[in-house]
Amino acid sequence: MYKRRMVLAMLLVLLVIYTGGCAKKPGPDKKPAAPKIPDKISRGAGKEPVLSVYDVQSKSVKEMKLEDYVAGVVAGEMENYWPVEALATQAILARTYVLEFISDKGGSKYGNADISTDFEEAQAWNPENINDRVIKAVNMTRGEVAAYKGNYIKAWFHSHAGGLTATAKEGLNFKDAEPPYIKVTKSPDSDVGPIGKRTWSASFTKDEVSSAIRDKLGLETGPIDSVSVAKRGPSGRATFLKIGNATVSAPELRIALGSMDMRSTLLTSFKVEGDNVFMAGKGFGHGVGLSQWGANVMAKQGKKPEEIIKYYFKDINIVRLWE
Repeated sequence: MYKRRMVLAMLLVLLVIYTGGCAKKPGPDKKPAAPKIPDKISRGAGKEPVLSVYDVQSKSVKEMKLEDYVAGVVAGEMENYWPVEALATQAILARTYVLEFISDKGGSKYGNADISTDFEEAQAWNPENINDRVIKAVNMTRGEVAAYKGNYIKAWFHSHAGGLTATAKEGLNFKDAEPPYIKVTKSPDSDVGPIGKRTWSASFTKDEVSSAIRDKLGLETGPIDSVSVAKRGPSGRATFLKIGNATVSAPELRIALGSMDMRSTLLTSFKVEGDNVFMAGKGFGHGVGLSQWGANVMAKQGKKPEEIIKYYFKDINIVRLWE
């Protein structure tokens, strides 16, 4: 009897140890949710989509594999001699951009195309600049996109952040709620890049400024005797400018005057000089999301494309949609 009780006790102890040990075993890592490939371009789960692309140069619609389109964007948006890791970062965002664009808008404004090579509608595209580096960058990230809680992110990028990225509302005058993955981020590009991107200046005649505001923003400035920054956003970028009698959106004025002239809203000087309005600032572009020059610096520091994107976009996942 005593021996039987001892055997039963030992079996009970072993059972507790076994079941307890099993309970403590960690389960498999949960894969992040993957966004859905838009039905109109899908060739099935795990397969590379095919796009109808309106080519603004030939004024025709061309059918191409999505990765071929991405290669043209990378070659158009970044210098093709930059580090492969920087080019690969751009490839992930270019891929994300087109898929989010089609998911959100349904397609291009040009006919029945899914997207176009018009950089004002979508992204720059320059297949003539595709080289071995660009091809390697696209291939090493094949099928990879950036997602937040199972949805494509707004894959914003710009040339140079001037040391600090912007929120969507201040940099783009974004009308919807601020995306949770966009935050002001210190960018390692403060001391890199050429004049014209790292810092810039521009002068406009008063007539140019008042005409742009009247014709494109629908406001009257009256005589422009003074100008000032009326409000700044979290990164220090101007969000509203007082020009004569008008208070205008700084991002909208940048587009109205020309984004190659008023290169950013991170203004360091804004004043009237005789018959001209003088501006100076830091950075080049709207400042939201990825800084391309920042990506260049981080790539040279040995950072991987996924690390670079996760630095500029918070709490996102990189997922592969096809091999």
